[in-house]
Parts: sequence; C-alpha cells; structure tokens
Amino acid sequence: MAMAGGGKSKNSRTAVTTQKFFCSCGGEIQVKQLAQNGKMKTVAECEKCKRIERRPSDFL
Repeated sequence: MAMAGGGKSKNSRTAVTTQKFFCSCGGEIQVKQLAQNGKMKTVAECEKCKRIERRPSDFL
C-alpha cells in the first residue's frame, strides 16, 4: 500500500519538539518518574532550588 505525498501518514510526527519549563527562581524543570507503593509517580523538580511539584505547569 503506497501513500501519496512522500509515504508518511497524516498523523505522523515529522519533528519531535519538547517543551521546556522554567521555575520562578530561573532554574530549568526536570520531569522524573518515581516508584512509590508499586506505582509510577510523575513529579517535576527544579534543578536549581530543588522545589518539587506534581506537574511542570504548577511552577508557573
């Protein structure tokens, strides 16, 4: 099955972009996954002030 227009589907990602978040202190926010009680928990931590929030958007 050949696709028109270069062989890529309409939903394929052509460029991977990552969004960077910054804390009010000026540090970059890193997203980490921790295992607690047998479950994966995603947390966001500022690399400069070590503040931890549940989501990167909570720093704004």
